[in-house]
Amino acid sequence: MTNQSNRISGLSRRKVLAGLGAIGVASAGAGLGTTAYFSDEERFTDNTLTAGNLDLLVDWQQTYDFGDGHQFVSAHPDHDGDGEQSVEIDGEGFSYSDFPDEDDEDSNGANLPVLTCENIPPLSEADFGTDPVTGEEMETLVQLTDVKPGDSGEITFSLHLCDNPGYIWMQARNVTDDGGAATEPELLVDPDNLGDLGDAIQARLWYDEDCDNVYDPAEPVDIMLTLDFSGSMLYNQYGGVVSSDEIQINGTTHNETTKIDLVELGTRQFVDYLQSQNSDVQVGVAYFDGEGSDDTEPRTGILQPLTSDLSVVDGALSDLRQKLANVVSGGAGSTPFDGDGDPDPFSNANSIATGTYIGEGVDDAQGELDANGRSGAEKRNIVLSDGESFNGTGSTQFSSPTDAADDARAASPSPATDVYTISVGSANDGVLQSMAGPAGGSGGDLTFFSDVDDPLNIPTVFGNLAAQTVQEKVIMDDSLGEILSALADGNGIPLDGNRATPYDELADPADDPARDAFRGDGVMHCVALSWELPFDVGNEVQGDALGFDLGFYTEQERHNDGSGPTPA
Repeated sequence: MTNQSNRISGLSRRKVLAGLGAIGVASAGAGLGTTAYFSDEERFTDNTLTAGNLDLLVDWQQTYDFGDGHQFVSAHPDHDGDGEQSVEIDGEGFSYSDFPDEDDEDSNGANLPVLTCENIPPLSEADFGTDPVTGEEMETLVQLTDVKPGDSGEITFSLHLCDNPGYIWMQARNVTDDGGAATEPELLVDPDNLGDLGDAIQARLWYDEDCDNVYDPAEPVDIMLTLDFSGSMLYNQYGGVVSSDEIQINGTTHNETTKIDLVELGTRQFVDYLQSQNSDVQVGVAYFDGEGSDDTEPRTGILQPLTSDLSVVDGALSDLRQKLANVVSGGAGSTPFDGDGDPDPFSNANSIATGTYIGEGVDDAQGELDANGRSGAEKRNIVLSDGESFNGTGSTQFSSPTDAADDARAASPSPATDVYTISVGSANDGVLQSMAGPAGGSGGDLTFFSDVDDPLNIPTVFGNLAAQTVQEKVIMDDSLGEILSALADGNGIPLDGNRATPYDELADPADDPARDAFRGDGVMHCVALSWELPFDVGNEVQGDALGFDLGFYTEQERHNDGSGPTPA
């Protein structure tokens, strides 16, 4: 195989730098004297890379199935050149097959969750691989030759937007669809020997939420939202206020934005989206705080038992400022429903409860899943915290958060539960990451962990978790030719950074308010394209060949509305 970097060796350093500088400006802002609106794109143009100033990193895994199961074609990164995604980090090797989806017999694994903005190699080092039919070097990222009825393939891209948040478009370039060799059977039905493969192949473009390279339908799920109700989620004295901007929640406008406000927005959006999709779910809510000086046990409990009536859950998640204040600043033994707390973020919070009992919160949620969970439904616990777990002096024995999560995943007590964790701001990332993992599996699984340095990203995280709960969102289900036409048109297809918002990638404008930018902290988002040539296809595709490149364009969210580059 020839490394992609060798293919661009004809470009001088001067030419490369000129290419980089040419697309640094995405748009100009009215009334501003500078054009600091950066863009970046990862795409192939005549097998050369064009990149800009906003850091978008891309990796992928591509497979073909000729009737004997999927085989690896190309990947990036692929440190040993065998077509299977792999990388070496600090002397340890990681590969795609090391992460199989044990519950999905059609899955080979998942794109590597260990890939980050720090260790993804530049796209200039990518290798397109070799054509699995001809054995020749691939001229485009996807190259289909001598395709037989029943053949299929798939490619999943992982997107990592580093630094600034940004809007992302998916694009296609270098599309070639030709008739190839003119066989006698083909000429009888296609005398002009046209390129018919794109129209004959059926394809699907979708958000692969769990990055497992397989389209996942909806399954019944029981979910507990386990939320941090400590003082640092609300009170300015302990970092609860994250912005001086107003925030409106359910018709109420607050003069400042706190972490618990963002949790309320995110969790209610989570629930509303599940309800809008008629999801087969039950949802409950647990909470955890610390312990006040007059308490004899930690302040944890169930805010809302599991229920399929999501309107009830939405009500339980309303006015979280007051409910948190009742727990934190109320009297001994206070609950979220006492009404004795002060929800003013700037009030004196010297006497609030201290610490957070994450382990007890997980235990409470697990007990609720055990008591009221449904047989046959997948179990999930989504744990959010902005602090460290605290071992207080109350009468309730301290529960290690990692032990509590280990027990939940291992069904001790039942049921076996997927544990998702969200680390906000200054939380202990190490502890929360070690808690995260699948039912029956070990902790420390990055695919179940979200590191949210900027609390303003909390709603987006819950939106993406909601999208993982329902069937994965299909962007387009059509012939491969039609999908490539949409991707090659203009800026391509605008992608939505929060799939729980009601945005139609094909019908709605790119600057629609329902379209969200992608988070800028390197979180992995996956977009996938699968294809299959039906068995009932005719002779018109004999000898046809189809090739194309896929790529992504991004522009920073700040000062942009998602409409795309301003026309010259």
